[in-house]
Amino acid sequence: MAKDKCVLAYSGGLDTSVCIKWLMDEKDLDVIAVVGEVGQEHQGLEQIRDRALKVGAVECRIVDMREEFVNEYCTKALAANAKYENKYPLLSALSRPIISKHLVDIAHETGAKYIAHGCTGKGNDQVRFETSIAALDPTIKIIAPVREWDLYTREDEMDWAAAHGVEVPATKKSPYSIDDNLWGRAIECGVLEDPWNLPPADIWTSTVNPEDAPDTPEIVELEFEGGIPCAVNGEKMTYHEAILKMNEIAGRNGFGRLDMIENRLIGVKSRECYELPGPLAIIKAHQALEYMCLEREVLHYKPTIEQAWATAVYNGQWFSPLKIAFDAFLESTQTCVTGTVRLKFYKGNCDVTGLKSPFSLYDESLATYGEGDTFDRNTAKGFIDCYDLPVKVWATNRRQQGLSE
Repeated sequence: MAKDKCVLAYSGGLDTSVCIKWLMDEKDLDVIAVVGEVGQEHQGLEQIRDRALKVGAVECRIVDMREEFVNEYCTKALAANAKYENKYPLLSALSRPIISKHLVDIAHETGAKYIAHGCTGKGNDQVRFETSIAALDPTIKIIAPVREWDLYTREDEMDWAAAHGVEVPATKKSPYSIDDNLWGRAIECGVLEDPWNLPPADIWTSTVNPEDAPDTPEIVELEFEGGIPCAVNGEKMTYHEAILKMNEIAGRNGFGRLDMIENRLIGVKSRECYELPGPLAIIKAHQALEYMCLEREVLHYKPTIEQAWATAVYNGQWFSPLKIAFDAFLESTQTCVTGTVRLKFYKGNCDVTGLKSPFSLYDESLATYGEGDTFDRNTAKGFIDCYDLPVKVWATNRRQQGLSE
């Protein structure tokens, strides 16, 4: 009799490698491992496929999601200048919904009844996977082995893996948990769990130590069209290529590291280190260009939507009606976010030093205090009389009532 099938989100790391064997032994399932190529660091995805098959998966699919990830996910994130708690640019939260989408597609194709993930019981990713899967197909059953098994620490998992012949890349000497994609890297666990400990130098791979960065500034011109990067230093390129190029430039100048305390959805505070040189620089440039191109009231209201968008996506609501509605607003703001931003990188810093745009709402003839000033000063008095009228009425009333000195 054929076994039921389970599609597993497989990274090739400790948790998901153990998951394959556990699903086979404890649930009697045939496991179809799915590796999402989202631009993460690896020694070759074929090695990850071989690892999955060696552990016992009946099939391991490698799905290249990079272009879709950039064009459908990173594009929306940039429109939102998305930073959870105004700091973290949503790296893992962006990849989970696209991976979930492909897991559901493969489950439909193969007739699998189950989808499994290797997320812990107190992290955010379990919510992101399960909420996304439920939104795409609420009939699929979800298995979360890490919530069920009695392996309470990463050391326990390593011991279990060794006892069951499961080869894993993690070691007790290097117990970091790393999630990465072309948008950046997230590093946690090990000595990082004590917020007083300095992050070890070996956790950083795409940025140099700011103290060791070049002694001369590097100037970069980043061009946007419709809110999307389209050229670096005059060289036309795709958004994907621009991310990689800005990662290289910002990284060699020591810009793009975050070390922070974060409020997880599940209610736990965690210490997280992030490395996002390109995205942090791109977001900074994009936001500066918006200040030049967006009308004042839109610009003042947009951060409210941005923070709500970032929170919704962080909390796994990528496919929710609210987030989709936010996307419509944000997309409408990007039409004229076109122009060039000049950035200066120097020893861990990134500063905007110049802006120009054909859609600029900055009018020098209105702003200047010198010759060529076209602002009609005579209109100011009438404007102020109307503007401060409510305050005058209030103040007069309170004085008449003896409530004001």
